[in-house]
Amino acid sequence: MPHADLRGISFHHTDTGEPWPGAPTLVMGHGLLFSGWMFHPQVAALRDRYRCITVDWRGQGDTPAAEDGTADMDSLTDDLVALLDHLGLGAVHYAGLSMGGFVGMRLAARHPERVRSLVLLDTSAGPEDPDKVAQYRLLARVYRWLGIGPVRGKVEPLMFGPHLLASPRRAEVVDPWVAKLRTVDRRGMRAAILGVTDRQPVVDELPLITAPTLVVVGADDVATPVAKAEAIAAAIPGARLEVVPDAGHSSTVEQPEAVTRLMESFLADH
Repeated sequence: MPHADLRGISFHHTDTGEPWPGAPTLVMGHGLLFSGWMFHPQVAALRDRYRCITVDWRGQGDTPAAEDGTADMDSLTDDLVALLDHLGLGAVHYAGLSMGGFVGMRLAARHPERVRSLVLLDTSAGPEDPDKVAQYRLLARVYRWLGIGPVRGKVEPLMFGPHLLASPRRAEVVDPWVAKLRTVDRRGMRAAILGVTDRQPVVDELPLITAPTLVVVGADDVATPVAKAEAIAAAIPGARLEVVPDAGHSSTVEQPEAVTRLMESFLADH
């Protein structure tokens, strides 16, 4: 798998290549505790029409942590711009889930010339809810020293909705997720968790986004509930909101067909 040495970090990414010369590019940014893996259903469905690229953020997936431990959303946004430059890409379609959405809103507001269209999945423009901050910091501390095992029972209902967790598909989605978490550098993941917990809001920047925007949220998302998505859609001029039934926070893998259909139709229009 390709790596790009940028900003002192070796960034892991996947790249399907152009299905034909000059094909549009779709870049996808994952959520916290995941990797580009969470977009594999969309890559499989769209790669015949788009050059599909996924990136693992610093300290997650197969990308190592920064030496100084930084993992704030502004740094991740600069990482993404550096990767686009490295790959020789101008304007791209961008889809980001949760943490990937935090990055996507910053990219579209601050670098509008780089974004042809924007898909924001299960994300928030505000700061972390105060009642969740202490809980997430504790989870980060436990994860750092003991791994995912002791906190799995509390993390799973945040990452996945009740429909998936009660379905026969649970093992095929949750087991690979847990297996990957066990291989990640725990120091880097702790930094990533704190980067999300302590993030700065970007609500005031949303009116600056000029790219056509689709906002998608799982109906059962408890980490970034529907109200968060409604606020984003209301603040971005012309944004469209879609709520996916029977999906929690990780909608791309919980309801892959529904999310792919929404993305497919939206991208075709732009």
